[in-house]
Amino acid sequence: MKNDIFHFKEFDVIQSKSAMKIGTDAVLLGAWVPLTHTELKVLDIGAGTGVLSLQIAQRSIADTIDAVEIDPDAFEECVTNFENSHWGDRLFCYHAGFVEFYSEMEQTYDLIISNPPFFQSPLNSESKINSRETARFQDRLNFEELLKGVSVLLAEDGQFSLILPYPKMEEFIQKAEDYALFPTTILNVRGHSSSPLKRSLITFRRNKEETIKQNELIIELERHHYTQDYIDLVKDFYLKM
Repeated sequence: MKNDIFHFKEFDVIQSKSAMKIGTDAVLLGAWVPLTHTELKVLDIGAGTGVLSLQIAQRSIADTIDAVEIDPDAFEECVTNFENSHWGDRLFCYHAGFVEFYSEMEQTYDLIISNPPFFQSPLNSESKINSRETARFQDRLNFEELLKGVSVLLAEDGQFSLILPYPKMEEFIQKAEDYALFPTTILNVRGHSSSPLKRSLITFRRNKEETIKQNELIIELERHHYTQDYIDLVKDFYLKM
């Protein structure tokens, strides 16, 4: 099938069995995550087919990139994608739920990343998803579980980066404060200049900073005609950019 394999510049992602196909969200986050190039241990929560981990492997010097994925089909494809990549010796996927994972894992991570499996409508369309599908994705991970686990696993000077629907940003930031996690950098994203903000990419640290760096990204000038800012962000990954 046409969408069974997604080809990037430096790796391929098999996605024939996974429910969540490659979308703009994960690629945006993987391209945007601020790196200091001191991160040696990375964790990807809810890895899906592993695209986010693969992007970080391409961009970073991390010698350990762990991923955790509960869905058996996604887990199987994630493992295959890791093994088929140039960085197979740095990548490992655990088949587990996140609560189980953080309850048993003893090490900490310099960078934690997540494109959480909350229900999200696509950035560039208003596709309809039925209520059963919506509930299935929302039930897989909630803010409380995600933040509690991150607070346990994040190194003292580490950072946590994720992407969320824009309307959920303030709620998530307020909840993160309960776990002594504070935003340092935010990128808000809209599909085109006249559309509402749809996504927020946020980086958190344990130390609260006086000033939060905030920027905005517009993806398209018109359908399939992308802004230079977007091209500059993702050009190292997409084949046609």
